[in-house]
Amino acid sequence: MAMYLLYESSSGYGLFEAHGLDEIGQNTEAVRSSVSDLSRFGRVVQLTAFHPSESALDALNQINAVSEGYMSDELRSFLELNLPKVKEGKKPKFSLGVSEPKIGSCIFEATKIPCQSNEFVHELLRGVRQHFDRFIKDLKPGDLEKAQLGLAHSYSRAKVKFNVNRVDNMVIQAIFMLDTLDKDINSFAMRVREWYSWHFPELVKIVNDNYLYARVSKMIEDKSKLSEEHIPMLTEVLGDEDKAKEVVEAGKASMGQDLSPLDLMNVQTFAQKVIELADYRKKLYDYLVAKMSDIAPNLAALIGDMVGARLISHAGSLTNLAKCPSSTLQILGAEKALFRALKTRGNTPKYGLIFHSSFIGRAAAKNKGRIARYLANKCSIASRIDCFADSSTTAFGEKLKEQVEERLEFYDKGVAPRKNVDVMKEVMENLDKKDEGEEKVVEASEKKKKKEKRKAEEKDEEEVEEEVKSKKKKKSKVVEEETTTDNGHSNKKKKKKTKSQDDE
Repeated sequence: MAMYLLYESSSGYGLFEAHGLDEIGQNTEAVRSSVSDLSRFGRVVQLTAFHPSESALDALNQINAVSEGYMSDELRSFLELNLPKVKEGKKPKFSLGVSEPKIGSCIFEATKIPCQSNEFVHELLRGVRQHFDRFIKDLKPGDLEKAQLGLAHSYSRAKVKFNVNRVDNMVIQAIFMLDTLDKDINSFAMRVREWYSWHFPELVKIVNDNYLYARVSKMIEDKSKLSEEHIPMLTEVLGDEDKAKEVVEAGKASMGQDLSPLDLMNVQTFAQKVIELADYRKKLYDYLVAKMSDIAPNLAALIGDMVGARLISHAGSLTNLAKCPSSTLQILGAEKALFRALKTRGNTPKYGLIFHSSFIGRAAAKNKGRIARYLANKCSIASRIDCFADSSTTAFGEKLKEQVEERLEFYDKGVAPRKNVDVMKEVMENLDKKDEGEEKVVEASEKKKKKEKRKAEEKDEEEVEEEVKSKKKKKSKVVEEETTTDNGHSNKKKKKKTKSQDDE
């Protein structure tokens, strides 16, 4: 049985025919020893046909098709043209050796050409790869290396190609940073409280919030200088005039010790740093919300920005979260409790990170596990929509949230919820209507623009015609004036002539 070899190179497809395989007996050792010697290997393998790539983009598309295991139209036409034709109902008297079993099975399904991919074929293809530039006569030295380098760069660039606005790594870093900032701000704020309490201990009981405490301590500085003039500024910070008056009165009768200007300056500097960290934390939270609306809008609409970001962070990426079944998503974050329960043969945990959502807290104790399972199911659907959908929308997340609300009502009051199929159909219909409306708006705007262009062109034409007419009028006036001046000169000449004749 004859054997052909399909070799996918950076410059195109090559089809080779292997001769004398019966003598070798498909001995891989014999092939391996003859690969390095071109004179011996050239007797066994000969080039049958070569199909060069039209461009770098075409080469990238072909290699992507091969790597993903499907046959492109160019490869199919190349094989059908150059391989021996097989009559219907008869078995082919040849086989095709390929490097990947996936592409071999795809070729067999489409063309019924028997393909094989084994160690013997791989050794033959290794020899083809080593001497490929010798088989193709038109290739100049260095062309194949340049093509390989260019294709390698474009292939790797295409593999890591992503949408900048949908980088889930930014969400992971942001949620880690938020957790770190929360811990740091709390510890630093407690240090400000302890430090400033030596000077003004009564302020701790009046102002409970850490951020407000840092701002008030920064504003007051020395308690002995507190007066009625500070009340408007304190009211602006605290948002309550009574509290501001209470702070001023407490400052007048405070039992704290006096601090030196240097100590006060250090306290104020540290309080300012805490305020800046708290402000940065707010900005980082806004950034996280904006990123979640771009990356996972449906998950954020369903379960909230913070919980959704924690789920993505714990899974490693949005793609990993989308691949997780709902049972895994339900206990994400409770792995220690799960393995401890499995080890001790106790009860497994009902929820992990999704416990922080408001739905589980609103459910009754007996229904917490049921609502956690249902919520995990909806989160799994939302994450898959966000990961694999082409356009981002919150419509699915909002409807999934309504379904969870209906399920809570069902557990409490027994009201039957809607089916998931009906809800998804409703969302798709609404999205189709929106798309149609947007298309109509675009068409109307285009029509308006065309009308405006036509009007502008008509105005321009009218202005041009008016300019032409005015120029013609000016020219006619100039001509008339010239004729009148010419007539005047001729009359004067005639008068002069008559005078000269009279004199004579």
